[in-house]
Parts: sequence; structure tokens; C-alpha cells
Amino acid sequence: MISADKTEEQYLKGRGAQFNPHNHFLAHSYVKEHSEGIDDWENENHKTSFIIGKSKTIVNKVTSPDVGMAYSLNPYQGCEHGCTYCYARNAHEYWGFSAGLDFERKIIVKKDAPQLFKKFLERKGWNAETISLSGNTDCYQPAEREYKLTRQLLEIALAYKQPIGMITKNALILRDLDILQEMAKLNLCLVYVSINSMDEKLRLKMESRTTTVRQRLKVVEELSKAGIPTGVMVAPLVPGLSDHEIPSVLKTIASCGAESAGYTIVRLNGAVGPIFEDWLRQNFPDRFDKVWHMIQSCHGGTVNDSRFGERMKGEGNIAKMIHDTFKLHCRINHLNLKKIHLDSSLFSIPKPQLSLF
Repeated sequence: MISADKTEEQYLKGRGAQFNPHNHFLAHSYVKEHSEGIDDWENENHKTSFIIGKSKTIVNKVTSPDVGMAYSLNPYQGCEHGCTYCYARNAHEYWGFSAGLDFERKIIVKKDAPQLFKKFLERKGWNAETISLSGNTDCYQPAEREYKLTRQLLEIALAYKQPIGMITKNALILRDLDILQEMAKLNLCLVYVSINSMDEKLRLKMESRTTTVRQRLKVVEELSKAGIPTGVMVAPLVPGLSDHEIPSVLKTIASCGAESAGYTIVRLNGAVGPIFEDWLRQNFPDRFDKVWHMIQSCHGGTVNDSRFGERMKGEGNIAKMIHDTFKLHCRINHLNLKKIHLDSSLFSIPKPQLSLF
């Protein structure tokens, strides 16, 4: 772990994690002791690299009862957004990488996702339950601009009339407004935009490679104007850093056309704990103890509680205050007045088109 007194020259700007925690699935690891001599072979490269991955399946059944989705589809593994708190970091270890810097700069691109998606939808007995894009990493992260996998997946969903739920924090989603609008006419899509703070300085520190708050509000407004059911996940709230913004966030998103809102309290599972702790010490040394203890108070004295039903919203006095404040301001701003149910009755497998030649 790096020291909290790391100099500005040493700090990797534009990255959330500042080091690679050991992958606990691997028996061995290496560290760079010196920057000269025998260690020159390492030749650290902080640029993002893209790795073409192969998968047997692309749609995963979600067994966790408190995440609000039944199936998820992730065209990318790893995320260049590099949010310091991201729970998906731990999944990168399954691929043999670290949850730290590797998660942000070694992005696995599943180019076979469209073909695998079609194969999944054509399974016998598929009942067209809503599939979430993405349940793990952002399907509109920077790689999508080049690979366009998410757009291809939406085109397939529209052709099959497959309901899709989406969550993103990237304005690139507006590129696909044409498809989403057609899906919305058939009640086949629901989009959530992630906004956990209106403070642009905090956003830059915590989510350095993401779309600005102003752009995200524009996304909410544009999607809503296009008739697409749009909500906002105010997540994760960090006690002592961003929880005081709940009233202003909910008032602003409601004025932009959001229909619904949800939240989670930050939880630092697995390797995310040391990554976030390091970030908090580096960026908020004067508030570290207060914020860290407030997070602990929401999770029974630790920074992570894995119990279903408790892990997302937390427990204790601080968690209750957050819950009550959020519920009150949702009511004041007329959010969550109705539950949106997407239509699975239209699902059908398109007939293959015969060539005339």
C-alpha cells in the first residue's frame, strides 16, 4: 500500500487505485523494490490496454436477492472509469488480474457478446425476464466508443423484443437514443443514471474518468424527454463525504425528469477496502478518521457487511438517518410514485431472412 504522504508527482492522476493489491487467488506476486537496475524489466505502463476475451456464455443469472436484477449481461470486464469504491473490482481477480490498477487499465472486451446474446435468447423455454446491462462494469465505459458492443446488444434486444434494464454514468448512452426510444415505445427498457454527488471536485477525486455531473444531468433530461423511463442511483453514498447532498441531488434530478431514485451506502468488500482506504487517506487526510468510522458504524463495526438485506443500506443510527432523509426527499420531490414493470409478453425470435441470391 502506498503512503498517505505520497507526493503530487508520484500520484497517478486519472486513476482511482494507486497500487495493485495481491490477487488472493494467486499463490505468488511481485513488487517493485527499486526503480533502477534489475527492476527495470518491469517497465510499468499506465496506459489502458484492451484484451479480447472469449466466453462460453454472456448472460448470468443473479442469485443475490437484494440487487434488484434477475439476470445481468456484461460486455466488458474491468472499467476504465476507475471509481475507487467499485464492488466490481474484486471480479477482476477471477481473470488473474488485480482489483487495483489492473481493473482500470486491463479491460477485457467480449467481442463475441452479440452472438452469445442471440444464442441465449433462443434457448428453449426462455421467458424474457428483464436482463440488466450491466450488473458489473459500465456498459458505456470508454471502450464502448470503439467496440460498440452495447449498441449491438440493444439492437438485438429490440429485434427480439427483450426487456432491458440499464445503469450507467457515461453520457455515451445518448448515442443510442434512437434504439432506446423505440424500445421505450414498447415498454422494453428502463435506464438508471448513477450520480452520487453534485460536487464536481469530489467527483474528480473519486471517479476521475467519468462523465461530469452536469453531463449526467443532461443524460437524465434527454432520456426523460425522449419518453424513456429514467431513474437515478445515488450510489454509493459515503457518510461524512456525500450523504449531506441527498436533498439537493433528489431535487435536481426530479427537475430533470427522473421518475425514480435509489441509493446504497458504500461498502468496502474484499480488495476494495485497502484501495478505498488508501484513496481516502491521500485525498482527505483531515477527515479520514471521521469518514472511516462513520462507514464502520453503518456495517456493524466493519467497512463491509455481506449479509443480504443489510449490506446495501447498512444499519445503525447513521444508516437510519440516511434512509429517513432519502425517503423524505423522494416524497417531497414526487419520486418513486410508481413501480415500472417492463413488458415480456412481446418477446419473439425473429424469423431468419432468406437471401434472394
